[in-house]
Amino acid sequence: MRSLFVPLLLATAWCATDVSAHCEIPCGIYGDDARFASILEDIETIQKAMTQIDKLSNSLDNINQLTRWVNNKETHANHVQEVVTQYFMTQRVKLPDFSDEAAVTSYRDKVALLHQMLVYAMKCKQTTDLANAERLHELTHQFKEAYTK
Repeated sequence: MRSLFVPLLLATAWCATDVSAHCEIPCGIYGDDARFASILEDIETIQKAMTQIDKLSNSLDNINQLTRWVNNKETHANHVQEVVTQYFMTQRVKLPDFSDEAAVTSYRDKVALLHQMLVYAMKCKQTTDLANAERLHELTHQFKEAYTK
């Protein structure tokens, strides 16, 4: 029994994920500007990772470093998706009064932008095409503008 404990403990630690989403109590403590800054920093890191992956892919001499950049790109794209879903979609974009057409239109516009952000974050994980990261960057600014009106 004891011989199974250590491998099980190591497997659990290896597979554990870090969840750092803001609470859903609601606590009333929000840092929208910090979330936007975090997303933009993630996108910048994704772009750097894409560039490094393309550069390192020409030779297998740095396969470990290449792997680290791929993992890093994945982590930052996942973080964008987490902030979009757990912070903005779940907590910050409120359901509108469906009898108010302007509120419904604003809500739909915000949700559509957030969905596009999720899709382009996914595309960033799938490729090293900088156009996907650039589009994610544009969408983030478009959402911020729509959100802060």
